[in-house]
Amino acid sequence: MRKTFILIQLLLMCGILSAQKLDSLYFNLYTDSLKKGTFNYINVDGRYADGRYLPLTAKELIFTCNAGKFEGNSLYLDSTVRIDKVVVKVALKSDTAVFREKTIYIKKTEDNERLKTMDEVMPSKRRNRSTRFQQ
Repeated sequence: MRKTFILIQLLLMCGILSAQKLDSLYFNLYTDSLKKGTFNYINVDGRYADGRYLPLTAKELIFTCNAGKFEGNSLYLDSTVRIDKVVVKVALKSDTAVFREKTIYIKKTEDNERLKTMDEVMPSKRRNRSTRFQQ
């Protein structure tokens, strides 16, 4: 009886361990282009053998790129870089045969749009009260 119980436990543990095997990587980017002079978060999801997708970090992945510098999942592109696109490669630390490459374009236009101030976005309570009583 005891041997049967141990055998069942071993089989269950083997099933659980095999279900956690990561078999492929996918990029899940928040934007269609990267910005110069700032950190750009590169989101990578892993697909497991049981069909689940989970986000991965630099703890599990090796990040490389033909330009810029990685800090964790974030790629910093210097504002002086003169290329149109970068090739980002991620590989699984535990099995470098599992990898994915992605070409990502760099934004060409400058971000010179003026952002609204806090007062423009959320008028103060005094302004709301005074306009409300004027009606």
